[in-house]
Amino acid sequence: MFGFLLKKTLYDLWDNLLKIAVFNMGFIACAALIVLVPPLIPHTFLAFCVLFVSIVFGAMYLATVARSVKELSDYQSVNFSDFIPNFRKSWLTGAIFGTAVFIFWILITIAIPFYLDMGTLVGLFFAAILFWTLVLGILSFQFLFAIRFRLNNPLLKSVKKCFIIFFDNPGFAIGTFISTIVLLALSVFFAFLFPGPAGALLFLDEGFRLRLLKYDWIEENPTADRRHIPWDVLLIDEREKTGSRSLRSFIFPWKD
Repeated sequence: MFGFLLKKTLYDLWDNLLKIAVFNMGFIACAALIVLVPPLIPHTFLAFCVLFVSIVFGAMYLATVARSVKELSDYQSVNFSDFIPNFRKSWLTGAIFGTAVFIFWILITIAIPFYLDMGTLVGLFFAAILFWTLVLGILSFQFLFAIRFRLNNPLLKSVKKCFIIFFDNPGFAIGTFISTIVLLALSVFFAFLFPGPAGALLFLDEGFRLRLLKYDWIEENPTADRRHIPWDVLLIDEREKTGSRSLRSFIFPWKD
């Protein structure tokens, strides 16, 4: 399943290279706002407020792009004319996600170092609790946009489902997280224009959409062994829709 996920994501990224690059330009602008503006604020509290607003704004953009690239997962096309309507539908989810990111940042930069600097077992204990809470939150919240926009659940229910998906699929969650980090690391060589954050969002949505096939199968086969999912059978239609390409046709599609 994971091999096919990487393949389909690569195909969709390549087929929509320019659109992905445009989306990533917006991410670069948001990142510049987050990194460059707060240090210019002399007052510490005001700088924190500006940082929070910048992160939330970036997350709202993130949510909007996540809703937009969902169309690519469904074998459809992305229209930039849908960006504003998608923003109206996504800004609240993005704001909640941005608030969570800000809290995670506080845990990493302030709370955990504070307890470690205590130099006691009590401090180490609380630092460990915060660390594993942070790990759980990151691994679970990576699916928030995909769950919210694909299932159209209420926001709080979507947050709950994030944790359900993680605990039911810990290996998958860890694998997608590592793959996302690799995608972002590779983006450095392309100035974050490709695959970039937009490519990572597409990958996460593709992964969650395929993971839903598991739950459809379990619903149809309630007595089956959940530990042995027949992915080869479940992915037959997906493989037919995606097809396969030679290296020549992949790089020079106009020569076919």
